[in-house]
Amino acid sequence: MAKQKNNFYVVWTGAKPGIYRSWTDCQKQINGYPNAKYKGFKTEAAALKALQEGPENYWGKDFFETTLSQKNLGLIGSPIKESISVDAAWNSVTLDMEYQGVNTDTKEVLFREGPFQDATNNVGEFLAIVHGLAHLKKIGSSVPLYSDSRNAIAWVKDKHHRSMLEPTIRNKKVFQLLERAEKWLATNSYPNKILKWETKAWGENPADFGRK
Repeated sequence: MAKQKNNFYVVWTGAKPGIYRSWTDCQKQINGYPNAKYKGFKTEAAALKALQEGPENYWGKDFFETTLSQKNLGLIGSPIKESISVDAAWNSVTLDMEYQGVNTDTKEVLFREGPFQDATNNVGEFLAIVHGLAHLKKIGSSVPLYSDSRNAIAWVKDKHHRSMLEPTIRNKKVFQLLERAEKWLATNSYPNKILKWETKAWGENPADFGRK
């Protein structure tokens, strides 16, 4: 069954706080706005509740995981130490993005790319996963890869990104990387499982940049 997409976007801190019905309209309120705070939700009721409560329980957190009961959190188990984790960081003021991959257990940095101009966090998460898969294939490793981005994981499985990022003079390199990533996915197979990093149960992704 297809994953339900976000239909409502809450902007707590931006040019004009409120609820928006498209990511494009949301972007107009946050791009270039210092310390913007926003998040997407699947239902209007959830968005209204989040807008009224404020960003403290939502901003920088995985909303899906905040809905899990303690019992279900216990069923998640522990992350696989023999693996790699990837993550991206995006500056809402400068619109710069960077990403990295680390050894999940030791946090040793295996690769780090960027910053790239006029990009998005989802694009960074997507590129990070593909870079991680290519890295593992190059060294002949079949260990799993963790990402905390459901969107990026879905894009990789589809072998195609779904970003609405608009080309600019500054992000030409980003689009070249996206094209290269899609080509790699179309022409390569890999044994590695792509797993969701369960932030609520395990804490921050080991590859997190620590800037929330």
